[in-house]
Amino acid sequence: MSDILDTIIATKHQEIAAALAVRPLAAVRADAEARADRRDFIAAIRAKHALGKAAVISEIKKASPSKGVIRPDFQPAAIAQSYAAHGAACLSVLTDRQYFQGEPSFLEAARAACHLPVLRKDFMVDEYQVYEARAMGADCILLIAAALELPKMKALEALAQELGMAVLVEVHNEAELDAALQLRTELIGVNNRNLRSFEVSLTTTLKLLPQINNGRIAVTESGIATEEDVRLMRSSGVHTFLVGEAFMREPEPGEALQRLFFA
Repeated sequence: MSDILDTIIATKHQEIAAALAVRPLAAVRADAEARADRRDFIAAIRAKHALGKAAVISEIKKASPSKGVIRPDFQPAAIAQSYAAHGAACLSVLTDRQYFQGEPSFLEAARAACHLPVLRKDFMVDEYQVYEARAMGADCILLIAAALELPKMKALEALAQELGMAVLVEVHNEAELDAALQLRTELIGVNNRNLRSFEVSLTTTLKLLPQINNGRIAVTESGIATEEDVRLMRSSGVHTFLVGEAFMREPEPGEALQRLFFA
């Protein structure tokens, strides 16, 4: 695990301990189990594929640890509406406070503003966060293979699916992919950003792609910025994309989405 990921995961455990002191697990679980407004994340992706289109998980992100504030004028509901109007399949919303200046309220506002299923983009290490995700309205959670041992990933996946959520498991290399393929989820995300150097290379997805089969959906993450990038991925058989920063820097994120994928 990279130093920055180590630091973030340690912070997550501290946040969970603090949250438990305010709101016990039983209360958050009750909130999660009471929510019936599920949206099918995987079906939304497959619907785009069925039309021959790219399925874009469009990200709503205010800041990042390496870049600082990306979008000072940050209005999650308006961004969500823009994405929905211009062809996004799903949304991804950062809820991490300390490192990405996110908030659970950003996810709630974005989901309420449109019809799209929503991924809670955060560093999930405990069942408390999975219940939190469903309670705030998430339709999918992220599991990062670099941050979790396989038994823990399996346990968090099982809980998410029990609550009616999809799971996107993110990998960076072959060892992580081997672990991810032991999960049940169809969604295998390949992050093209090296966790140690922060360098981005689309060859990461292309290198791992042959092992992502048997009905799985490869999701390429990070570094998709040009029409050439999109063509490279689609010609290689990758039709699902998670893109955020390229859109967040544009005045109208949805129009940027349309230009990149549906021009």
